[in-house]
Amino acid sequence: MKADIHPSNYRPVAFKDMSNDEVFITRSTVNTKETIDIDGVTYPLVKLEITSSSHPFFTGKQKLVDTAGRIDKFLNRYGNRKKK
Repeated sequence: MKADIHPSNYRPVAFKDMSNDEVFITRSTVNTKETIDIDGVTYPLVKLEITSSSHPFFTGKQKLVDTAGRIDKFLNRYGNRKKK
């Protein structure tokens, strides 16, 4: 690795999901003014509105919105093939 090409402030940072209060720690160079104490260690804190732990797509709570009735039209046309 080349010397002196990486940022000097690359450090562990705590990211907090504000919708479910989950906190995870990873390394980052993000600048922040807030801190949080976790297990006696003080980390810079970044607050996020949504992460993979609260996003409907990743949690499996996403709902399919079928405004045009495409699913019903498909099931009416092809859904009863086994009954014939």
